[in-house]
Amino acid sequence: MIGKSAVRRMSGLPAPSDPQRALIAASFVNRVGNGLFNTASVLYFTLVVHLPATQVGAGLTVAGLVGLLAGIPAGNLADRYGPRRVWLTALTVQAVTMAAFVLIDDWIVFTLLATLDRLAATAAGAAGGALVARAGGERPAAFMAKLRTFVNLGVVLGTLGAAFALAADTRAAYTALIIANAASFACAGLLALVGVPDYRPLPRPEEHHRWAVLSDRPYVSFVALYGAMGLQYQTVSLLLPIWLSAHSDAPRWTVAAVYAVNSGVCVLLQSRIGSRVETPRQGGRAFRIAGLLFLVSCPLMALTADVPAWIAPALAVLAVVVHSLGEVWESSGGYALGFGLAPDHAQGQYQGFFGVGFNAGQALAPVVLTTAVLGLGHTGWLLLGGFFAALGAAGPPVAAWAERTRRPGQDPAPATPGRPAAAPLPDNA
Repeated sequence: MIGKSAVRRMSGLPAPSDPQRALIAASFVNRVGNGLFNTASVLYFTLVVHLPATQVGAGLTVAGLVGLLAGIPAGNLADRYGPRRVWLTALTVQAVTMAAFVLIDDWIVFTLLATLDRLAATAAGAAGGALVARAGGERPAAFMAKLRTFVNLGVVLGTLGAAFALAADTRAAYTALIIANAASFACAGLLALVGVPDYRPLPRPEEHHRWAVLSDRPYVSFVALYGAMGLQYQTVSLLLPIWLSAHSDAPRWTVAAVYAVNSGVCVLLQSRIGSRVETPRQGGRAFRIAGLLFLVSCPLMALTADVPAWIAPALAVLAVVVHSLGEVWESSGGYALGFGLAPDHAQGQYQGFFGVGFNAGQALAPVVLTTAVLGLGHTGWLLLGGFFAALGAAGPPVAAWAERTRRPGQDPAPATPGRPAAAPLPDNA
């Protein structure tokens, strides 16, 4: 697969196929709906449903943790019955659960619906990853980078649309956002049903089993690395806004500015950089670049507390530009490793585990960032930058280790007597 990818790359990036266009359109519509809902969801549950903020947080935590359980089983279903079927089923469940949010009036029902939604979302992520692998052909990582560009754009547009509901601040406005998000799941499903082929399962070798990914130690190590590096997402979305508000003299609009800059850099550069990071080895190097960029951005964010109010916004924007470049390199490296190290016949299982690792990291991020970094102040920011740099430095050796265990057409396995591991691939593969 890697060798063919190199040949295809020399001839230039081909135009997207019809399945790719359909998958991009479906994902874009879905994420517009997500942007509409996610922006105002907490306000709806607290101000309209009148649930205490602590109960909302507890319910979402329970839902997030339970939702992780669907990753590998849903991926196995996608590998066995085809990824489109599982993806469409998950989208249908999400459309129904989302619409049901307009009817809730107590914490138990809220938590049950949120849990169903998270289970379906995790399943959609596993099946969607397998779908990207099939639709992406020989270049799934490049296609995923292009897809993420449109996904980010969809979230931005949805967030802007939610501003009107927030300005109205009425039950009807919030309800409209929820129904629109439910409709986005349905529309995404229809687009996929019409435009994305029902890819049939690929033949599986005899040694394949439902939990094979858990015995693939290099891939497990990569997922742990990616999940830990994923703390960088909430560094911009959670940690920096709190820091700017509590420790700097920056005007309040600075928070909105850094969000816009982060989204803009990712939309503009994700596809361009992602098309250059396709093999596992390139993915490992991308991780190293990302770690170095985070090592620069974190101290810059910390310095916003030490400059005058008129300099703080510019410094925050500069820090976020550097950090966003790191985010693009980090996500591109994750796609190259996530798809490139997974056996073709088990992409669903592997992408399901990939999603579990990432979501687990996101669940822990608020506690780690607010406790360790905010608690230590400037020292915490320096340690965070060093932590990211260390994770990035681990990228190339983990990628090289993983490549040495890959055996074409078979599940990865460590070398055993009479059964040698695969030879490492050349640098130009």
